Amino acid sequence: MKNGNLIRSSFNFLLVMGVLLVGCKEKTAPKEVEATQPPIKKEAVISVVTKIPEGIEVPKGMVWIPGGNFYQGAVANDPMAMGHEKPSHSVAVDGFFIDVAEVTNAQYAKFTKETGYITLAERKIDWEEMKKQLPAGTPKPHDSILQPGSLVFREGMVTNLQDYSQWWKWTIGANWKQPNGPGSSIKGKDNEPVVHIAYEDALAYCEWAGRRLPTEAEWEYAARGGNTTGIHYWGDEVESLSKNANTWTGEFPRTNDQSDGYVRRAPVMSYPPNGYGLHDMAGNVWEWTSDWYNTNYYKEQAAVGKTQHNPQGASRAFNSINPYAVEKVIKGGSFLCSASYCASYRISSRMATSLDSGLEHLGFRTVLDARPNKKDPS
Repeated sequence: MKNGNLIRSSFNFLLVMGVLLVGCKEKTAPKEVEATQPPIKKEAVISVVTKIPEGIEVPKGMVWIPGGNFYQGAVANDPMAMGHEKPSHSVAVDGFFIDVAEVTNAQYAKFTKETGYITLAERKIDWEEMKKQLPAGTPKPHDSILQPGSLVFREGMVTNLQDYSQWWKWTIGANWKQPNGPGSSIKGKDNEPVVHIAYEDALAYCEWAGRRLPTEAEWEYAARGGNTTGIHYWGDEVESLSKNANTWTGEFPRTNDQSDGYVRRAPVMSYPPNGYGLHDMAGNVWEWTSDWYNTNYYKEQAAVGKTQHNPQGASRAFNSINPYAVEKVIKGGSFLCSASYCASYRISSRMATSLDSGLEHLGFRTVLDARPNKKDPS
């Protein structure tokens, strides 16, 4: 998909019109909160790996997540839960190691230095490859447009909160080294999460590190930190949001009052950890998972009627809003999620993003299975 994804340069800006790309929707509370978290029946509990296998040490920068059974999806008392977070369904996951925080600029820089890897947002545009994905006869855009770049957030006045293009701008030259566009830099920001990372960019890092991306079930289970019923890892209250997560504070997207200390990305581990010792599982930047996004997946899993062991997600991508979209699930919300506009920092919140999308508020963290690690990139 490397060259094929180059369609992004002149046409990907249209994706900002799709709500699932930007990561925040206007909140619309349902009339009645559904009871989505029934007790897990004793006969449905699956035996899972809970202890670190003998002879295996915890890799530097990671924590062990003991396996367990839980309900994936919206909790019963969440008035902001969206349709694709329901119904919750019984899941069991084996224990695994996961990064304590999002992959940082410094870590990604080490990877690119050792491998010479060039991210999707940095690659030159090949028109001959691009036009294969376009209708026959599509004229070639001007060379000034056929330049690599990515989507950057712009703060300011808007006239319609449903027009997401008003706060997203396709910016030539924006990439992980210049996260806010030309002239910006990651100098002095080694500990901030790396962003403008497309799916294949994340996979390339994982391959180098001898790791993988988490499944959606693993990510959500780890994000709970042992809290099986809370809307957030710290509980249900939203009043303490600014103390626990890097989100938008103020009137979105016009003004950010910085009451939480940050306008955009915060250095990783700037906020308290959850019960498993993980930081930034709410806010800061969205994170890739390995699961295909399928609007019907949760309903299909619930219909199976039994606990799913280490689910790998939907077998195919499907978005009811855009049936032609091929997307992966992202989790966690970002610094753009506002209590007054969206609530995507909730544990069960999920969004769909195109594999070739590089965004200013999208990064990732890695997972390692409970077996000897061939390489430690730390």
